[in-house]
Amino acid sequence: MSDTMNIEDYLAQGGVLTAPGNVLARYRGELMRLMSSFVDSELAASAGFANAINFAPGIKERIAASRITLEKADHAERVLGVMESFGTDAARYQASHDWAARVARDADLGTARQAGDMRLSVFHYPITGWTDAVVMNVLQGLATGVQMTELTRVSYGPLAEVFREIAPREARHAELGLEGLTKLGASGDVRAALDYWRPRVAAGFGVAGSARFDTLAKFGLRHTPNEQLLARWETLVSDQLAAIGL
Repeated sequence: MSDTMNIEDYLAQGGVLTAPGNVLARYRGELMRLMSSFVDSELAASAGFANAINFAPGIKERIAASRITLEKADHAERVLGVMESFGTDAARYQASHDWAARVARDADLGTARQAGDMRLSVFHYPITGWTDAVVMNVLQGLATGVQMTELTRVSYGPLAEVFREIAPREARHAELGLEGLTKLGASGDVRAALDYWRPRVAAGFGVAGSARFDTLAKFGLRHTPNEQLLARWETLVSDQLAAIGL
């Protein structure tokens, strides 16, 4: 028990673990859950944007959608590599779901996860056209940027290093989206897409007052409560949309 408490104290004070053999069983479970959520979300996002490539109105836009599709799959592979060090069968994991599967457009999943599928709920909804894809990418891209401020500081060193490598490319995805949104302007279709995607992206931050936050914070896997991250995102979205007349 004293050894366990010493490790927990070490993590709570900003300590970093560097190998699978150093981690506690409960820490391992929470770490695997975090990685699964990221991998599943990236694979589902990549599949969604693959379908959006043919919605693109021009070559530059096709390249942007293709880049996002490729890099999100690459990010999933990098984190899955860390999961492999804990015994995950990567080949089997990749084939465990239909990553392109989507629910009905009018479904309301809230923050719920599907059985065995750890993707954020927003990645269960279908993208219906280019405007829809751009708006979704902007809102979720900004959300990912906020969430990266947590992920790049996780207490498992090898994973934090991967996230620090990934973060600039995820930021570029949001920038590509903002470039596309600026071109689209303040049309009715854009506003309708914003109304559709904004609450669904917001749900990805989880519930306020999460009971699991204290445990994750104790393990150094979280640092900022859900409601504070959500507030940062809402401010960022409002500022970015105002800057382009939305």
